[in-house]
Amino acid sequence: MSRWAILLGIAMLLTLSIPTRCPAPLVYRPGEGWTYEPVGGSKWERTRAADQMDVAETSFEKKDYFVAQKAARRVVKHWPLSDYAPRAQYLLARCLEERKMDERAFHQYQLLLDKYPKYEGYNEVVERQLMIANRFLAGQWFKLWGYIPIGSSMDRTAKLYEQIVKKAPYHETVGPQAQMSIGTARENQKNYLKASKAYELAADRYSDRPRVASEALWKAGEANRKQSAEAEYDQGASVRAIETYNDFIALFPEDSRVPQARDNIIELRTEQARGSFIVAKFYEKYHRYQSALIYYNEVLIKDPDSPYAPDARERMEVLKKRIAEREAAKQKSSE
Repeated sequence: MSRWAILLGIAMLLTLSIPTRCPAPLVYRPGEGWTYEPVGGSKWERTRAADQMDVAETSFEKKDYFVAQKAARRVVKHWPLSDYAPRAQYLLARCLEERKMDERAFHQYQLLLDKYPKYEGYNEVVERQLMIANRFLAGQWFKLWGYIPIGSSMDRTAKLYEQIVKKAPYHETVGPQAQMSIGTARENQKNYLKASKAYELAADRYSDRPRVASEALWKAGEANRKQSAEAEYDQGASVRAIETYNDFIALFPEDSRVPQARDNIIELRTEQARGSFIVAKFYEKYHRYQSALIYYNEVLIKDPDSPYAPDARERMEVLKKRIAEREAAKQKSSE
């Protein structure tokens, strides 16, 4: 054994032999995790709900959110039917929010609304949930187990808003904002189909609120227009966009965006004509003249004034002659 190893061993023995104060033990409680508690019992635990709630309130006022959270959780766990339980559940969520554990706080607020639907601070709770969801919509990262950042997620954000809408669909401000924000989150995902559906639902649900309904219908049209640009041969999205813009013009004729809606419709019809023209050219290339003729005709139906219309008319005349020649050849060969 080396001299340094012997000296290290002696030093460790001397250190261990020196009397020291024993550190607080590590205690595990379900729902709270591992915490240090002083020897001889906890300084924050009480045997009555009122006293335990007083610890939670006092600790929260002192910004000792960790102790306040534990004390509030104990009230909820041991006295769930007491008059203090709803306030304790709220305080538990507030502590998590103050500790930057937003997703966990959101779910504790949701639990409060589920367990105590008549809670007097109902409006404040859904407003706080909306603020949390807004932070995630702005790009705040979600955390694994409430601690480890794992990145932003518009899908999870949209689901938070969906929970808010479920609990407060007709709240004066929270309901409409949450429903519209579902659409925004889906747009951020580039899931324009789900976005348009969220906006359309907002337009229908809040049709008695012109400001909300007009904005929702406009955004639905925009989402469908973006979807039509994503899928070149999918005519469904452009059809939905045109229909939505037409509804917008009919329902809100005084809106300043009506001229833009009309321009968008013209642009979409031109795009539809282009799509039909491309499909027609494809069929013509492979000598499927009847199918090509149908799609060239679609160009004229969708936008007779488009840049593709003259070529479509010309190709239709050529194809009609070819079809006639083909039919004549068939008839001659069968004789």
